[in-house]
Amino acid sequence: MANYHPTPELLTAFSAGSLQLSHSLCVSVHIQHCDECRINLQRLRSIATQLFDDQQPASVSDSLRNAVFAQLDEHYSEENNRENTLENNTPSNIPKALQQFVKGDYSSLNWKKVTSAIQSAHLCTDVSGSKVEIMRIKAGGKVPTHTHIGEEYTLLLEGSFSDEEGLYNQGDFLVRDGRHKHRPVATKDRDCLCLAVTDAPIKFTGVFTRLLNPLLQRGYLFQ
Repeated sequence: MANYHPTPELLTAFSAGSLQLSHSLCVSVHIQHCDECRINLQRLRSIATQLFDDQQPASVSDSLRNAVFAQLDEHYSEENNRENTLENNTPSNIPKALQQFVKGDYSSLNWKKVTSAIQSAHLCTDVSGSKVEIMRIKAGGKVPTHTHIGEEYTLLLEGSFSDEEGLYNQGDFLVRDGRHKHRPVATKDRDCLCLAVTDAPIKFTGVFTRLLNPLLQRGYLFQ
């Protein structure tokens, strides 16, 4: 059961469809793990439905209405076929929202070494420039102390890690920015997998690791 959740404002924006796609991806995966947020989302959608019901419908021509419904039917059929294909070919531990990026299991991703304890697999970059990746921290591994130039959304997929503010487990949802400086450490029982969305590179703050910041920024820009 998740203990860390999106804020009510973030969940409301997700319900309204106003979140950028990369952030919505993190929220979607969290909701798959969290009964509490799933119930709150249903409530928000119910409120939205009631608000729409109070509006006076606009009149449209029969030809326009039929064209719209035909496109919706076609889109629904294509989505169903795609989802059925993904579900049949993807292990059950892969969240539904990630199955379009993870064709097999997590080991099938193109992992790149970051440090001796950390690997990353780039999934996509959205239209706003935010980078979506999965981070793997080996059991007991440590991420160097860092802060954030922009926002970072993190969703725990497997395993656990801790930092100065708490212990985080599968399904937990975190947002970090320039106000936070932390040093995540994976628990020693198993590797930790995190879905991470960043709109700017992290910024190492250690005496020696700060030398890596220009390389991180260059790698982010040319991903």
